[in-house]
Amino acid sequence: MPTAARTVSDVIRTRYDSLTRAERQLADRILENYPVSGLGSITTIAENAGVSTPTVARMVQKLGFKGYPEFQSHLHHELEETISNPITKHDRWALNAPGTHILNRFAEAVTANLRDTLSDLDTKTFEGAAALLGDLDRSIYFVGGRITGALAEYFFTHMQVIRPRTTLISNNSSSWPQHVLNMNRGDVLVIFDIRRYEQEMATLAEVARQNGVVIILITDIWGSPVAKHAQHTFRARIEAPSAWDSSVVTLFLVEALIEAVQSATWDRTRERMTSLEELFEQSRLFRRPHRHKLE
Repeated sequence: MPTAARTVSDVIRTRYDSLTRAERQLADRILENYPVSGLGSITTIAENAGVSTPTVARMVQKLGFKGYPEFQSHLHHELEETISNPITKHDRWALNAPGTHILNRFAEAVTANLRDTLSDLDTKTFEGAAALLGDLDRSIYFVGGRITGALAEYFFTHMQVIRPRTTLISNNSSSWPQHVLNMNRGDVLVIFDIRRYEQEMATLAEVARQNGVVIILITDIWGSPVAKHAQHTFRARIEAPSAWDSSVVTLFLVEALIEAVQSATWDRTRERMTSLEELFEQSRLFRRPHRHKLE
């Protein structure tokens, strides 16, 4: 494949315009239920997409693979990456760990993650998402999973200072129907979904989109199933020399979006911050303690 750090779906999207009509039909089919839809035999994939077997062979070569076996090998590797548990990830890193200090190894990994994420980030996607988040005609909802729920809450906490009509949705899926009921056409749902993806997130996104809600997805390089429902998708590099995925780059994206919205609406945001500070001063619960002089 042209670049080892990129996924097969990245390559398909990058070269999509150069494909023939039949090859695009095949590409659409593969992306529809990626990566599982590409794991069958070459004959099965061709039949499912309604194209010929030679079309499959030609397309994978156009994508930069030597042949269908190499193409499928990459898909299998991606699938393994998305379902890796913390023990598997730790053992893989420990096996290849160099002798340098963990601080240096971690810093190198995070720096590379940030560099690679930024190189692939479309500024139009960023600006489009920031514009949606700053639009007061839309309500904004935030939701994350077991781990990423903390990032969703962090994002929400800042955005509720910047603008009204913000809601944090619990990661308990039993409460989601009530929130969907309150969503109006044009509202925005920000979803965090990192590998091992939660099927409930894809269901939430699908239902919300059917009701006219705009989805902003923050995921990893392999891409949550939510991506097919999202208008804007951010794919962060999360690999680190640890049993756990790194949230550094994901948090960077969140803070960059916060600043973009805040800067674009600074006069309004400043008024809200001033009013909030006044409320803090008026409330005994939040009043700043006074220092008493020692007698």
